[in-house]
Amino acid sequence: MSFHETGENHEYHLVTSKKKDHKIEEEIHLKNSITKSPSNNMQLNKGNSDVDLSSPDNSLNIDDEDIYKEIGEFNEEIVKKVNIDDICLKVICKSSGDSINTISEKSGSTDIEHVVSGKSLTKRSRTISGSRTEDHFLSTESGKRVYTKGRPPWYDKTGKMLKQPYLIGICGGSASGKTTVAKAIIQRLEMPWVTVLSMDSFYKVLNEEQHILAANNEYNFDHPDAFDFDLLLDVIKRLRQGKSVDVPVYDFTTHSRDKNSKIMYGADVLIFEGILAFHKAELCKLMDMKVFVDTDSDTRLARRLHRDVNERGRDVEGILEQYLKHVKPAFETFIAPGMKMADIIIPRGGENKVAIDLIVRQVKGQLAERGYDPTKCIINNRSLLTNHSMPEELPESLILLKQTRQIIGQITKIRNRECSRDEFIFYSDRILSLLIEESMNHIPYVDHLVTMANGKVVRGRKKNTELCGISIMRAGETLEKALRNVIKDCKMGKMLIQTNEVSKEPELYYLRFPKNVNKYKILLLDATVASGAAAMMAIRILLDHDINEEDIILCSLLMAEPGVHALAYAFPKVKLVTAAIDKEINENFHVLPGLGNFGDRYYGTENKGTILEEDVSSESSSDVSPATSEENLLNEYHEATYITASTN
Repeated sequence: MSFHETGENHEYHLVTSKKKDHKIEEEIHLKNSITKSPSNNMQLNKGNSDVDLSSPDNSLNIDDEDIYKEIGEFNEEIVKKVNIDDICLKVICKSSGDSINTISEKSGSTDIEHVVSGKSLTKRSRTISGSRTEDHFLSTESGKRVYTKGRPPWYDKTGKMLKQPYLIGICGGSASGKTTVAKAIIQRLEMPWVTVLSMDSFYKVLNEEQHILAANNEYNFDHPDAFDFDLLLDVIKRLRQGKSVDVPVYDFTTHSRDKNSKIMYGADVLIFEGILAFHKAELCKLMDMKVFVDTDSDTRLARRLHRDVNERGRDVEGILEQYLKHVKPAFETFIAPGMKMADIIIPRGGENKVAIDLIVRQVKGQLAERGYDPTKCIINNRSLLTNHSMPEELPESLILLKQTRQIIGQITKIRNRECSRDEFIFYSDRILSLLIEESMNHIPYVDHLVTMANGKVVRGRKKNTELCGISIMRAGETLEKALRNVIKDCKMGKMLIQTNEVSKEPELYYLRFPKNVNKYKILLLDATVASGAAAMMAIRILLDHDINEEDIILCSLLMAEPGVHALAYAFPKVKLVTAAIDKEINENFHVLPGLGNFGDRYYGTENKGTILEEDVSSESSSDVSPATSEENLLNEYHEATYITASTN
């Protein structure tokens, strides 16, 4: 069986043929590339035959018995014609606001040819706002990358945000092509970090009575009362501040929110799209640019029919009834007046390349006025952390283990390049246990009365806060064993921060925190601190999760003075606990004299045959360019990420 396209009206020929082995060969040939993904569904109906494009290999799933009944004699070739309206081949308005790579390509393939502008067949099962750290980058048409995995620094040497994000609001009727416009803007902007927020995520959860109304097409989802504007306003304000937010995941099949929300962060550019994006004056005041997508009503209805039938499991009669009763009146009453608020009106949506280019030029111009320079190399950011003049005295926030003969002897032991791995692990674990014990002296305790075995009551002390250990992978995980040995009921979390091989800047790839992490006292774990770049990013992430600066204790076996001063300068309330201090770092940001690459030595992944002098002075894996072993670890965590990846 084959599938051929002829003409410009998208007329397709479905060809069925009998083979000698009584097996039917099925193949699809489309002139325009279609991403091979289970999420791309489209049904082409003709007579009793269904052509299902949803299988991973894009093969036609047709029951053999039905084919036999339809074609009669197997030796005859039968041609069936299927006419597909042109509108069905255009990108359906996926107002889910999926993250950048999800918008452009559901298959996860990095082949840019699979991203079909204007001709992609996409399907969505639920509504999800985007900018997830587990997503891969998006390759634009010019070959540049937009980060959706590996978030670069968004703060300066003081730990404060470099700039306020640029917020673009996109409004338009249902299925007008708002997400297509957002995708086109992202591709042409070529910014290093972009976040897309969908208004669909903020539908209110329906009660039993409203569920009945929705089942009978009596509930108006296009009315302002259907949205939680208070939550939406709070989320946008936090994103503009660069803080983390929990964005709801709305399921249109059950009209409820998923238990696992999505974690989003602020970015260089924020794109907010929704049918009532301009309805509230408070929202409009936050927007730097307001765009209205004006699409013909017939086109919007056709897209809505296709979307609701295939993605939301609804029947055509119910869709039309709801459209005439609620959608069309709501557009005329609440949505169309938004054109008066818009700075730019785009006819024909994402197809209007002239309008898209106009928007991109305007955005780039305004960003340049704010001091944003996309051509500026960020390699100097790490140098800024250590090149400012350092005071002679160490900061008050630094807690150094008492330099006893035992501590000095054990550190000397693990500095030795001839130290076996077994001895290295043994002595490192001993020091790390003492390090955690010292950290416990800096958490709050309260008076507590206990009854002894003889019946007497004595006054003592107990900790009055919950603790959470968060390790900076990979080397920071070496402290987890010591932490669990000291604190039995300690919650655990993780971050994966790796250094970009080109820019030498840290980048966030993965995180997993307990729920309500802001209610815990945090022990941040990293094996060594050189420039402090990775630790600064980790602390900044904790602050973005509403954790107080004074509730963070950074535990590290070895710290370099430049990193200590940089962290104390940026976050003076964060306590720094370490077992040893080294004076300097070299031009490659390696601690001198250092311990070698602590993660490689602890896990046994170093190249034992080529240990050079400069290798002995390298620092923790979280502050150096990732080796092959760390890339393998990174790939493993890519498979395991939520991102949610729900982060909780």
